[in-house]
Amino acid sequence: MSGGVVIAGLGPGTEALITPEVSSALDWATDIVGYIPYVRRVTPRAGLTLHESDNRVELDRSRHALEMASEGRRVVVVSSGDPGVFAMASAVFEAVEAGPEAWRALDIRVLPGITAMLAAAARAGAPLGHDFCAINLSDNLKPWALIEKRLRLAAQADFAMAFYNPRSKSRPEGFGRALRLLQEECGDARPILFARAVSTPEERITCVPLTEATEDMADMRTVVILGNSATRIIPRPEGQFVYTPRSVPE
Repeated sequence: MSGGVVIAGLGPGTEALITPEVSSALDWATDIVGYIPYVRRVTPRAGLTLHESDNRVELDRSRHALEMASEGRRVVVVSSGDPGVFAMASAVFEAVEAGPEAWRALDIRVLPGITAMLAAAARAGAPLGHDFCAINLSDNLKPWALIEKRLRLAAQADFAMAFYNPRSKSRPEGFGRALRLLQEECGDARPILFARAVSTPEERITCVPLTEATEDMADMRTVVILGNSATRIIPRPEGQFVYTPRSVPE
């Protein structure tokens, strides 16, 4: 049996947003590796072994996947959203670079998925329609000072911004600090979207002016999208569209 590693994105939640390419990889696999809630999104079947692991063990998880592939197993490493956006693809390649030379010859493929910021943006309209950046607000793997620097510079550059991992029980204060910095730097009431559990039955989309945003509007199942200075709202009989024009006045 010829082994290999596929690093796959399961999308934001609903099975309808899992790509056909990823579905084929799940059918091909002998082993699924990933963070507990993501592995549990994969339907068990005969001949498939599910390897669940806790958060913050990305490198251990990656090494396990590569070791099994070296033994001829067909391994799929799963992430939510897209595996290359704050997820497992970079961890696997970090393990490859530091690991045995033989791992570099393995069949390793990355399959894209629909990440949370794109699913959330589509629900709202087109808030990421012009230049934007994505920032992970967790300081587990980088210092808070770097997060603050990137937030400040992105605001000064007038990017729309998507924020991942805004607020957890272990670090509830960080998002409040981020909001205060953005309110200070932006100095206006541009729209900010709180998209929780997009594409699941628990989905909730809230849009408020930045001046009215509070830290308790987000948790770890929320992706937050902040518009730029040109982002606009179109009122509708039910709800609204939020979009950022593609053109910028000279």
